Amino acid sequence: MAERTLISPTRLGRARGKFLYRAVLGLVVVGFTVVFLGPLYWMVANGLKSTEEFAEVPPTLVPDSLHAANYTAAWQVMDLAKLLFNTLYYAFGALAFQLVLDVAAAYSLSRLRPVFGKAVLGMMLATLMIPATVLVVPQYLTVLDVPIIERNLLDSPWVIWLPSVTNAFNIFLLKRFFDSIPQEILDAASIDGAGALRTLRSVVLPMSRPILGVVSIFAIVGVWKDFLWPMLTLPDPALQTLNVGIYSLSTGVPENHLIAALAMASAPTLVIFLIFQRNIMSGLTAGSLKG
Repeated sequence: MAERTLISPTRLGRARGKFLYRAVLGLVVVGFTVVFLGPLYWMVANGLKSTEEFAEVPPTLVPDSLHAANYTAAWQVMDLAKLLFNTLYYAFGALAFQLVLDVAAAYSLSRLRPVFGKAVLGMMLATLMIPATVLVVPQYLTVLDVPIIERNLLDSPWVIWLPSVTNAFNIFLLKRFFDSIPQEILDAASIDGAGALRTLRSVVLPMSRPILGVVSIFAIVGVWKDFLWPMLTLPDPALQTLNVGIYSLSTGVPENHLIAALAMASAPTLVIFLIFQRNIMSGLTAGSLKG
């Protein structure tokens, strides 16, 4: 049975139909390209302008002269090397904790089927309906004086790592992928004498590379782009992340240097996405079909 489309194949096969189709497709592609790449171009271009040209009204689309020294000055004045190291440290620490704890939680809910497992999963998914800003105050009070151990976690990496582990969306993605693994494979591992932990380590995890890649990207980008939480919990300037550090040092810095610093702060996540975009798309659809 032929698929139904907005334009019939007969009309699309005519010269006029092909022209209209290609014209509309070109306009849509160009429009989306401008919308998504426009802000990136604006940052890079304005970071290359002189202070006088940056202040011109209306602004120039293309810099009259390139001042690459703005990027060097922003890197040195704002100490972006230290801020970048802090952000990478927090991001990869959060990634390690998420890969260990979220994988364990998802595997338990998917294959071990604990008592009240469905209720626990439902409550976890219900937290996705709550805006993140609503949880800032209770989370802050919790890390200010952690129950039981009675310890203040401010200005420590744990204040970034521990909240990042409670990620219901990543646990749900992992569980859906684990659900799609054929039961016959797990039964074969069980017949060979593998326990639940050995099956997870030797069978499930090697098959889960696509979804683990997606969770890794989400974990790193989640820490990288966060602003409000690190600003509240990391008041020490020596421990701040890129976003908070640039914001704290923005006073007294020329605006073109500030834009250059923002462009450099955005570059690593863009590079990561361009390198791993195939893994991200394949991982997101990996658990959609069983068999």
